[in-house]
Amino acid sequence: MALLTFIGAIQEVTGSCYLLETRDGIRVLLECGMRQGRSASKGTRDNEASNRSPFPFDPKALDAVVLSHAHLDHSGLLPRLVKEGYKGPIYATESCCDLLELMLLDSAHIQEKDAEWENKWRARLNRAPVKPLYTQEDASRALNQRRRVSYGSTVDVARGIRVTFHNAGHILGSAIVEIEIHEFGMTRRLVFSGDLGSTCSPLMRTPTPLARADVVLLESTYGDRDHRDANETLLELAGILAQAQRDGGNVLIPAFAVGRTQDLIYYLGRFYQEGRLPQQVVYLDSPMAAQANRIYLQHISEFADSDREYMRGTGTAKVGEWLPILHTTQSVEESMMLNRIQSGAIIIAGSGMCTGGRIVHHLKHNLWREECHIVFPGFQAKGTLGRAIVDGAESVRILRQRIGVRAQIHTLGGFSAHAGQSQLIQWVGHFEHKPELYLIHGEREKMDALQTALHERLNWNANIPEPGDRIAI
Repeated sequence: MALLTFIGAIQEVTGSCYLLETRDGIRVLLECGMRQGRSASKGTRDNEASNRSPFPFDPKALDAVVLSHAHLDHSGLLPRLVKEGYKGPIYATESCCDLLELMLLDSAHIQEKDAEWENKWRARLNRAPVKPLYTQEDASRALNQRRRVSYGSTVDVARGIRVTFHNAGHILGSAIVEIEIHEFGMTRRLVFSGDLGSTCSPLMRTPTPLARADVVLLESTYGDRDHRDANETLLELAGILAQAQRDGGNVLIPAFAVGRTQDLIYYLGRFYQEGRLPQQVVYLDSPMAAQANRIYLQHISEFADSDREYMRGTGTAKVGEWLPILHTTQSVEESMMLNRIQSGAIIIAGSGMCTGGRIVHHLKHNLWREECHIVFPGFQAKGTLGRAIVDGAESVRILRQRIGVRAQIHTLGGFSAHAGQSQLIQWVGHFEHKPELYLIHGEREKMDALQTALHERLNWNANIPEPGDRIAI
């Protein structure tokens, strides 16, 4: 009987990682994610120590790695895994593999720069230097181990282990992972939801419903609530943009480079095409997001049919045609020039939770201004700068300075790329015979709410595992 160990994203949102072991010694790692923000369980300022702590398994002993999608909280420790001896294949969907190159090389660059910066002050204090978590060379080696799998195709990843990827509708290339475990003449089926997309999200298709499983791992990022209707959210965004134009300030939108940024460009493009965008210029201050845009357009066949038809109906096929007032900044100097703009601009930049990146500098120059508007279109994890602002902090520390929060703050839950509570229940409700259900990838209070809702609406008792728990499949 196979065993599954819950390693990461257990009663928290980041650091997704699960180890599957069969009785004849096969080991398959499901996800190898980086922890981000503050760990709810450890209470540390950030998760650097957690990301450096020893793996609770031997990387050299793994037979395969299976990945649901390219976001760093699911993939970000792959270079470290390879650095510490893993030499096997990394299975993911085709478009996920393309995005993975962008994500891991960028992350490695940040790791190198962070170590370089820290070692400067360490040298002044006569302290020993630190090494980066991993390097761009480590990331390149990990990328060489990618194995591309099409949606709906089944692949043997190790002896007795077969994997099929189904569309999760979260970001480009995101997958629901169906794992068949063949042991001693028996077949058991484990289904990992990955991050399920919202049925209201633009561009992405609806998550694929599945019917058969013995064990299901269900994400619970928004297990405590439903999202607002997408049309209501669009009306709210249009109102915010109009008010910001009247107020004479800028609009800042912290957004993940992969997924959320493309959604925003799609929506702003719709406003532009319909004559409803009051601002005269939109800046995408994220070279990484610009690269992600190109990858998205290479896989336009994966877009939802309705959105492709809408774009085709306007006669546009490229970002430059869809949103002609979009300007992409590349250099640091170009980014710094944006800080001189006092009004009339929409600035989209990463990181999505304001833990770093160019958005931090824009917040420093705009957060204290009453006429400016800050729009948070995505989830903000505990311990992040974005969460502090959303939770109503009167001031926050940015780049070693205390900055007052006087701008108008908005959250747009309807733009979430994660399924809301009812959507999660609807998706899991397609399974026959109520397989064993485990809630993962969510803060504890979200899990508790989803657990209660599943019992009340489906009479289904879901389990909430503890970190390190091991179950038989």
